[in-house]
Amino acid sequence: MKTLTVKVPEDLDLKLSATAAKRGESKSDLIRTALESIVRANETITPNSCLDLAKNIVGAVEGPSDLSYNKEHLKGYGQ
Repeated sequence: MKTLTVKVPEDLDLKLSATAAKRGESKSDLIRTALESIVRANETITPNSCLDLAKNIVGAVEGPSDLSYNKEHLKGYGQ
């Protein structure tokens, strides 16, 4: 399990402590439950990499394969 550190205002910490005690669980469990419900409510949002977002255009352009790092291809660029 990953560790996440979150700073909260003093009054929120007091409310979290009281709510966790009333429910008989730790503050960590309470916060995990709250975060899970927020994420579940936004299931339409899926994490994607840039490659995932551009997969339909990857490889669509023909040209040299070393275009991104070969300085030879930059001669005269911007002039």
